[in-house]
Amino acid sequence: MKQRLKIKDLFFVALYGVRARRGRAALTSIGIGIGIAAIVAVTGISASGRADLLATLESLGTNLIKASPQAGFFGTQEKLPDGVVGMVERIGPVEEVTSTTQTDLIVRRSDFISEFEGGGISTIVTSPELLQVVGGNLIEGRFIQDGLSNIPVTVLGSVTASRLGINTLETPTKILIGNEWFGVVGILDELKIHPDLDRSVFIGYGVAKTLFDIDKEPTTIYVRANPTYIEDVVEVIAPSMNPENPDQVQVSRPSDALEAQEAADAAFTNLLLGLGSVALLVGGVAIANVMVMSVLERRMEIGVRRSIGATRREIRYQFLLESIVLSGIGGLVGVVLGTGVTLGYTNYTDIVFSIPVSQVLGAILLALLIGAISGVYPAIKASKIQPAEAVRK
Repeated sequence: MKQRLKIKDLFFVALYGVRARRGRAALTSIGIGIGIAAIVAVTGISASGRADLLATLESLGTNLIKASPQAGFFGTQEKLPDGVVGMVERIGPVEEVTSTTQTDLIVRRSDFISEFEGGGISTIVTSPELLQVVGGNLIEGRFIQDGLSNIPVTVLGSVTASRLGINTLETPTKILIGNEWFGVVGILDELKIHPDLDRSVFIGYGVAKTLFDIDKEPTTIYVRANPTYIEDVVEVIAPSMNPENPDQVQVSRPSDALEAQEAADAAFTNLLLGLGSVALLVGGVAIANVMVMSVLERRMEIGVRRSIGATRREIRYQFLLESIVLSGIGGLVGVVLGTGVTLGYTNYTDIVFSIPVSQVLGAILLALLIGAISGVYPAIKASKIQPAEAVRK
């Protein structure tokens, strides 16, 4: 009785066929490898960005609301009505409220710098609760606490500290705000959803009134609300702050900017996935062409195998498995390369590294599927070769 080869044996025969032509196998697998690497890298970078976004939103919260005067018809900034903080505090789901007042005070590192050269940094008058409400942290020092509100001290945003060249508070440091010297008592960490605060210096309301005659007239309100009712608070906060002209109040959620960025990144990711799919298609066509050439070159081998008892089914499976092995090698190399690209990108941008295991497995399965599809025609062609024709010169 004739003994048929098992799938395991056919796999080793196919693997030997690939190893016998290593150079061609390596070149053929490149297309699949590039396509899989592109897909893994794109999905990995996208997943890492999403994980970093979720981590940021979790630390800062999505229940922060920012309200400020809407610019008028001629571009002028409207003013918030008196007692606006108290109006907002009366909204039921509101948990915390704080305010800031924007000024036109010039910030300089020293009095040797002209006022014109000191532009680009905002001076903001604020209360001690700001840091807690916006979810900020200090790199060094302390914020403007109650006891410091009447003293000429300031806290620097992260961008401001970099621009002024103040990276440490190990030695006493002063800066000029307006024409008054202020001691630097703190440096803020980066506020990812508050770039305007990163480019600012902060002083207390007491010293602002004493030195610059600035009254406590808020220009921006920051609100923390119950997350369950956040949408309701967004709807009622403008009418509550300015009942007569609610359209003059601009209400936003700083976390929306991050979510909008994520949506834009998702669209770009889909584009790159499309390009990766094209590379896979090209790789699949290359494998099919190489396998057809391999069938033509190995007619003698096929004829000999058929003459000693190999069935058409075994020949068909052998070449189909060779195609799958070629594609699988490219897929594995692509996964390693794509993972390396993702790891390098996340280390460079200092974000969370994340590659979904399901997507990696899916990429490998996709490579194997492309190999199987590409090998169908060459395998059928090889199985139809007759022994007598194959050995005929």
